[in-house]
Amino acid sequence: MSRLAQAVVLLLFGGAILRASFTDLYLRYVKEGLRPFLVAAGLLLVVAAVMTLWHSLRAGEAADDGTDDGHGHHEPRVGWLLILPVLGLLLVAPPALGSFAAGQAGSVAAAPTSDSDYPPLPAGDPAPVGLLDYASRALFDDGKSLTGRDLKLTGFITPAPDGSPMLARIVLTCCAADGRPIKVGMTGKVPLEAAADTWVEVTGVYTAKRTKDPVNDVDVAYVEVKSWQEVPQPKQPYS
Repeated sequence: MSRLAQAVVLLLFGGAILRASFTDLYLRYVKEGLRPFLVAAGLLLVVAAVMTLWHSLRAGEAADDGTDDGHGHHEPRVGWLLILPVLGLLLVAPPALGSFAAGQAGSVAAAPTSDSDYPPLPAGDPAPVGLLDYASRALFDDGKSLTGRDLKLTGFITPAPDGSPMLARIVLTCCAADGRPIKVGMTGKVPLEAAADTWVEVTGVYTAKRTKDPVNDVDVAYVEVKSWQEVPQPKQPYS
């Protein structure tokens, strides 16, 4: 691979990262707060590509002037394989993690808050509650802050080991590589006809039912569904 080809690969890498960073595509791979770092990395790669291209052109001019040392530099052709992930990102962007990833990993262990009491839910019913927040309140507060309220939870459908649908969302620490699911079981008017990976918004109430995730033996909370509807995948699919 010549220096000119290296410059092209660097430029494609940098362009692909910048394209993902300036659209919502990057949210499939990292948390929203990492966008500035992606932009910086993409710009550095583009600058490196321009510098490599400039050096290559200068070397070509030196060769034309007869000042080249006459020793060719032959880099391994396998370097061209570096372009494959770039083409994949540009042409076939993979979807956000979904039910397959959720089925392979155990549910995140919901942690209690540092305070003795949970803050009140937003005013008005149904109150929107994140899956991780719901599981924490249901498991560690015995649903005290949830009782008597209609709740709205949003996630994608993932099948439980017995085939029944569960509501799930992937929780990220920094990027998709460390993503783990938070799963919530459902009773009542369960969306049985919704296929795996379908995003749904359920309205329901707290139920004391709980079970164990067979993958890692973590407690899984349940919600009693009163109604549900399909919704588009949110802009930020991860928690």
